[in-house]
Amino acid sequence: MAAALARAGMMPNARGHGAIFTLHHVRPKQSRPLQPSGHLEVTPDFLGEAIERLSAEGYEFIPLSDVPARLAAPTKQPFAAFTLDDGYRNNAEYALPVFARYGVPFTIFVTRGFAERTHSLWWETVAELLGREREVTFDFGGGSDILDLTSEARKFDAFDRFSSYVLEVEESTAVSRVDALARKHGIDPLKITADLTMNAEELRSVAVHPLASLGAHTVSHRAVARLSAEDARAEMKQSSDWIEALTGERPQTIAYPYGSRAAVSERDYAIAKEIGFSVAVTTQPGTLCAKYVNRLTGLPRISLNGYYQQPRYVSALASGIPFVIGR
Repeated sequence: MAAALARAGMMPNARGHGAIFTLHHVRPKQSRPLQPSGHLEVTPDFLGEAIERLSAEGYEFIPLSDVPARLAAPTKQPFAAFTLDDGYRNNAEYALPVFARYGVPFTIFVTRGFAERTHSLWWETVAELLGREREVTFDFGGGSDILDLTSEARKFDAFDRFSSYVLEVEESTAVSRVDALARKHGIDPLKITADLTMNAEELRSVAVHPLASLGAHTVSHRAVARLSAEDARAEMKQSSDWIEALTGERPQTIAYPYGSRAAVSERDYAIAKEIGFSVAVTTQPGTLCAKYVNRLTGLPRISLNGYYQQPRYVSALASGIPFVIGR
């Protein structure tokens, strides 16, 4: 419906001046026992189709760091900036060649703890655990629960329970307990981190590409809104310090982990500005209009959803109409 409204010229102001797109995994379709985060995966072919569709609709592709200038002095031509979260190795293996083919700049947001192999990707750990087991026992806070994993639906329900647990209790403690459960079942969470994400040397190699930029994504990938102001500031600053030491350039941009309204607050927007970031992005959906000139450390992004890998959906999202209707 949104694409049809846009083609009909309805709600033209919803498009704003442009949009920031967010990706996570970019890789060929995977065949795995459980894929609860399938919405965070797109194929290289779809990424290329998305770029072609936006180009056909007149978008100019710009680095994320150029967004403030474009919002301050907008042109008639809309802009698009591409970002990728977490520093997955497939970003270099599959996404970079697509961006290079079309000459599209992009920013990879790096979680220091993943690159240094000191922190796990709990959602990947849980998916691996639930995908291979038929039953697990875990205490979510009310005593031990035995989780029946004998069907895909039950596995997805269990994944939702673990997700709620991590995002509702003290996060580092929750992740530590999830990791301990995984190890009990023969899974090494830090090996998953090493298998999926780039290390320092790989990131350094990507950073020298003329189209690539590295942005900060904290140290531990915890929701900053749930941390003290001191800890939130340390997570952001230490992530930035590490990237500067790695590449010789201080990152101008940061993405807040998770990026939802519950995961990042007005306090955190102010901290990011104080630290010196020129742009900070959330995962709250929307296009960019003039009001964001004064809110550059709290910008929305549009997620390219793995469940909707058709160019028409890119057009619909870029129109901004779904977000206006949603509000």
